[in-house]
Amino acid sequence: MENPSKEARILFALQAIENDKKLSIVAVSRYYDVPPLTLRDRRDGWLIRRDMPANSRKLTDLKEKTIV
Repeated sequence: MENPSKEARILFALQAIENDKKLSIVAVSRYYDVPPLTLRDRRDGWLIRRDMPANSRKLTDLKEKTIV
């Protein structure tokens, strides 16, 4: 069986933290082998780069929806 991807490990770690509020981020990050800062950022609502809009976008969301 293959090891889960980094993204999958992050999601498992966040789920573990959500299910047991007593767990520390550092302990969970060691167990799932992910950076603790990444877990903190994701828990606080930061998006990953692929889900963020590009910096060089020329159109607003409304204009883009109108064209598409």
